[in-house]
Amino acid sequence: MTRPTANIKLRDHEGRREVFDIVRNRYVALTPEEWVRQHVIHYLHEELGYPLELMQVEGAITLNGMTRRCDIVVYDETVRPLIIVECKNESVPLTQKVLDQACRYNLVLQVPYLCLTNGVGRVCCRVDFAEKKVEIIPKLPNYHKKS
Repeated sequence: MTRPTANIKLRDHEGRREVFDIVRNRYVALTPEEWVRQHVIHYLHEELGYPLELMQVEGAITLNGMTRRCDIVVYDETVRPLIIVECKNESVPLTQKVLDQACRYNLVLQVPYLCLTNGVGRVCCRVDFAEKKVEIIPKLPNYHKKS
């Protein structure tokens, strides 16, 4: 996977580098993971057509009595969770452990699509709840082609 490009706004503020998050509509600290997250948000919106208002960044879920945060959750037009995106720093390999993390979040959200990315690699999956399996797919579906 080549590094994605996006029209991302950066600024220096009070001694730190920040990036404008188009979902949260505010500047946030530009960490390596945030760089990945912002590029994925732009990809989902600009390339795949998902509306920004159907995305949630760092949304809290409760898993086994503990609060966890999903990097990105994309909802469908009926506001049902559709995609969980787990973003990692580019130095973090996309391993089974990362997939397991997304699958644990999916115990709560029950989405049909998972995506793992570190900005240089990406793994997309379709979850078949009836067959209880996760299948790797080439990419996430476009917004108008969700099935």
